[in-house]
Amino acid sequence: MFLPISQEDLKERNIESLDFILISGDAYIDHPSFGVAIISRLLESYGYTVGIIAQPDMSNNLDFKKLGTPNLGFLISSGNIDSMVNHYSVAKRRRSKDLYSPGGKMGLRPDYATIKYSMKIRELYPSSAIIIGGIEASLRRMAHYDYWSNKVRKSILIDSKADLLVYGMSELSIIEVAEYLRSGLDIKDIIFIKGTVYKTKNEDYIPSDAVTLPSYDEILDNKRIYAKSFNIKYQNIDHISAKPLLERYRNHNIIQNPPNRPLTQNEMDNVYNLEYERTYHPIYKKLGHIPAINEVKFSIISNRGCYGGCSFCALTYHQGRIIQSRSKESIVKEAIKITKDPEFKGYIHDIGGPTANFHDVACDKQLTKGVCLNKQCLEDKSCPLLKISHSNYLDILREVRGLDKIKKVFVRSGIRYDYLLYDKNESFFNELVKYHISGQLKVAPEHISDAVLNKMNKPKRELYDRFVKRYYELNKKHDKNQFLVPYLMSSHPGSTLKEAIELAEYIRDLKYYPEQVQDFYPTPGTLSTCMFYTGLDPKTMEEVYIPRTKEEKAMQRALIQYRNPKNYNLVYKALKKGHREDLIGFSKHCLIKPKRK
Repeated sequence: MFLPISQEDLKERNIESLDFILISGDAYIDHPSFGVAIISRLLESYGYTVGIIAQPDMSNNLDFKKLGTPNLGFLISSGNIDSMVNHYSVAKRRRSKDLYSPGGKMGLRPDYATIKYSMKIRELYPSSAIIIGGIEASLRRMAHYDYWSNKVRKSILIDSKADLLVYGMSELSIIEVAEYLRSGLDIKDIIFIKGTVYKTKNEDYIPSDAVTLPSYDEILDNKRIYAKSFNIKYQNIDHISAKPLLERYRNHNIIQNPPNRPLTQNEMDNVYNLEYERTYHPIYKKLGHIPAINEVKFSIISNRGCYGGCSFCALTYHQGRIIQSRSKESIVKEAIKITKDPEFKGYIHDIGGPTANFHDVACDKQLTKGVCLNKQCLEDKSCPLLKISHSNYLDILREVRGLDKIKKVFVRSGIRYDYLLYDKNESFFNELVKYHISGQLKVAPEHISDAVLNKMNKPKRELYDRFVKRYYELNKKHDKNQFLVPYLMSSHPGSTLKEAIELAEYIRDLKYYPEQVQDFYPTPGTLSTCMFYTGLDPKTMEEVYIPRTKEEKAMQRALIQYRNPKNYNLVYKALKKGHREDLIGFSKHCLIKPKRK
């Protein structure tokens, strides 16, 4: 049974008033791939009553009032994705579809949805507790550069007028908050829970061990100070080593408590074994199918967290670097449940997470001392302490693909090919090729210039070349004709025209023509975004080249798709500007032909 969304639902369940009302920018999808579903079902399992208001109309106050006043508070999320990323391309053009809305319709949530929803609730219910969470709130929990307005914005806790922010995956934090609210503690006094951010004017409410960051005014005035502040925040994302952080504003103090601990395997199992309906609410059958369910309905989340450390990825800031994984028994149980769905055709679309083949904690040291602050598990080579094994993940894949009614189990989450190559036991690599690819494997080298890869914190080109070679060898061994589809990124910090041309030459030699290219997208909470805004690497404070103009970005993107006739003039201009006229001609090594006279 879905959670209540109307007064009729409340009457049917004999609920006079709800403990929590959860407002979401997504349509209501009760599936464990959606944070709103997880938090609402988890609270329900602890005995709280929860109602859902999905995509309320900002111009209609009745939409926000339809479930009444909650006993304990409002929970607000923009949904599974930052509302600005959801609405705009990297070129800041309005997208045509919202995959999290019925019929893919745009315009069913506002820009900066968390702020707008929270302000509306504050207006309508001035005395109710307001708690914000989800990816949008999590990545904007402290002062941050906002690409769409091209300015440094305050903590979203201030702009939203909310009382409390829960960041990260937040299951442990939200249950603890709920317990204290139920005990009668005022929301403004809940200042001690890990994984939360609060605001206060009371100096007595500032932890004695808090690290004082540069003030908001200071980081507004100086990009170098902004970069230093960002690095301090980035160094305080581990639950063992992190300190409380204090960021001062003219009228507020924002305090970030240290992250909550990772979930245990039993806790992960419990979260994903809750009674989800695994689809969208029946009201949408008339309004239109919700595209976001397509890939995840028959997929299984096996892990969370990522120690890959890609500079452009916000997962480290949101989920942390410590891997949390489910037991084989829990995953198999979910797979069996999937096979009973009338729409199931025999194909599990994915078993994975942020990185599919990171199934176990990186090293035992992380469990007692936390993650290393000044080095990564995977840099130029793997850390000597890194536990390199695919055996547990492979055991899960074997078990699930052997179940009745399952024809194929695909692995579509990201694969870290460097970690794959470091494993001397090739059993997983062999079985990945033999059983778990649907015609093509998507991988993310992102670039091939070591100078750019260094700023991306991605493996060097040599490792990718080794992976490609071995991948096709194994395809031949298993009599498969499966392709590689590399994700490539243009205009990342550190990429000059020289590196962009180097990438184009690699594509030429590979005889591969990418249909899609992703321009670097500066989103809150990433190292790369800090580089983009400041022109500095916050880890070293060294200057970084940033492609900023529309023309240069267009040239870098066009070079990746140099075979497209529409890109000829841009490619020609880029090669001229980069003094690579040797690539304009009729020989095999040339990218384009000369202009006609």
